[in-house]
Amino acid sequence: MVFTSEELAGGVIQINLDGRLDIEGAAAVDLKMNVVAGSAKFLLLDLSKLTFLGSMGLRSIVIPAQTIKRRGGKTVIFAPTQMVEEVLRASNIDAIIPIHHDLQAALAEFAA
Repeated sequence: MVFTSEELAGGVIQINLDGRLDIEGAAAVDLKMNVVAGSAKFLLLDLSKLTFLGSMGLRSIVIPAQTIKRRGGKTVIFAPTQMVEEVLRASNIDAIIPIHHDLQAALAEFAA
């Protein structure tokens, strides 16, 4: 699992996940995700290169999103692959974390 992050305009932190977010992948990114969530107000999760999302991976996404929300911030999921999006929707994650395939629409969530 490859984890990279960068700061975008407006204080948005973009996290790019590349690989499988299974038990091993979740173990590899949990600490990094929690560190970012501890200070970020706006988090954009780019899942365009995520090839698998398991239950532990869902936890790796939801817990940081909840941390950010408690501080008045927001998390948005950007460009998940079809399989990953099916898992997110089946788990009803899209009810608490918006999903967008258009970058401008995703970034507009932070202005709302």
